[in-house]
Amino acid sequence: MSRDDHLPPCSRRDLLTRSALGLGSLGLIGVLQDDQQLANAGPASDSPTSLQARVPHFAGRAKRVIHFFLNGGPSHVDTFDPKPALLKYAGKPLPETLRTERKTGAAFPSPFEFKRYGESGIEVSDLFSRTAAHIDDIAVIRSMHAQVPNHEPSLMLMNCGDSVQPRPSMGSWLLYGLGTENQNLPGFVAMCPGGLPIKDNENWQSAFLPGMFQGTYVDSKHKEFNRLIENVEHPHIATGQQRRQLDLLGQWNRRHRRSRLDQRLDARISSYELAFRMQQDAREAFDLADEPRYIQDMYGAGIHGRQTLIARRLVERGVRYVQLWHGAGQPWDNHDKIEANHRRLANELDQPIAALLTDLKQRGMLEETLILWGGEFGRTPSVELEGGGKSKLGRDHNHYGFTVWMAGGGIKGGTVHGATDEFGFRAEQNRTSVHDLHATMLHTLGLDHERLTYRYGGRDFRLTDVHGRVLSEILA
Repeated sequence: MSRDDHLPPCSRRDLLTRSALGLGSLGLIGVLQDDQQLANAGPASDSPTSLQARVPHFAGRAKRVIHFFLNGGPSHVDTFDPKPALLKYAGKPLPETLRTERKTGAAFPSPFEFKRYGESGIEVSDLFSRTAAHIDDIAVIRSMHAQVPNHEPSLMLMNCGDSVQPRPSMGSWLLYGLGTENQNLPGFVAMCPGGLPIKDNENWQSAFLPGMFQGTYVDSKHKEFNRLIENVEHPHIATGQQRRQLDLLGQWNRRHRRSRLDQRLDARISSYELAFRMQQDAREAFDLADEPRYIQDMYGAGIHGRQTLIARRLVERGVRYVQLWHGAGQPWDNHDKIEANHRRLANELDQPIAALLTDLKQRGMLEETLILWGGEFGRTPSVELEGGGKSKLGRDHNHYGFTVWMAGGGIKGGTVHGATDEFGFRAEQNRTSVHDLHATMLHTLGLDHERLTYRYGGRDFRLTDVHGRVLSEILA
């Protein structure tokens, strides 16, 4: 028997566990688990605990996801859900209004022009005219609804499937179910230029799933590789020496792990190993120097062109889930001057999105890449008012009805699913919940949302909780 086969010395915790007080410690484990002070004692026997690629429940059309998150809440009635009835009531009270978070007034027609695009003839505003050129590849869902008109819970609902309790994010669930195809890059990358969105890294948390499934944050405002991915290259130690260090550290960690139930140690070991392997592939993936100039020009020179091109390079190399945030905080939260603000924000995104759709299609990747566009909710068709009753020329939050769209990866393009009322206040036809959206996304990836479960705290959890319907109407 080698020295490594011996268990570590008995610690004070071990002594308590093995003594007459051990029964008390057993009860304490359950309490600590519920408080998330102790990681899950162990998943179900068939639960994946690595990042290795896995076979889905069935053959899905999509293999990867790129999610454009317009944090703050873009206005659906100014982008993909035209409401000409607002012109009729311009400056007048709407026949029916719903309760809003802030004071709103008269009907506020969109200042943007809508046109029909493609063979499908779907109407899109001039804010996204370049994206609209691809409308025959896009399924627009105009009947989304959330639960509350606040950013924080709505962000959690859209990303994690629950607006109240800490739950794993969509990207983490996807890594848990499918693993990743490139072991030298993070399987789940979240890029947000200039800082973090509201709720910070809770948006890409793994929660009670093993920590190795959590998203990796990248501040995409930086151009230099060593700023984009900090500390990935060791300044003093050669690769061979690093390998020996990690081998020794892994040996100690495995010895320490043998008598313990805490899976956080596994996540830490996994992060060390991934950081080491990233030295091989990260620079190639994130450095755009080898991209042809015409491709870089197609995406545009701005931050969003750059991070969208990086997203294509990541999924091309086997990264499973890439989330592209617009910027720190909530840029699309335009309570005032919505015409100027939405125009500026859309100008930053329209060219990169259109370029990505073109690029993926040319490379034969669109059929296997699911694209999602949207925010945490929409905005009101009525104008927001200042305290004195003066118009702010903006819109308040609207969780009653809003729009997202998907393309690629098994989605039937040139389709519209559902509708809001004639003013765009409330989803009325084919009302679609966030759980329905998540169930559909998982389905395109070959995962049954009712079977993708993880046992924690005495029950089986899933991304869609006890809800969710696959939107077969928008599947190819």
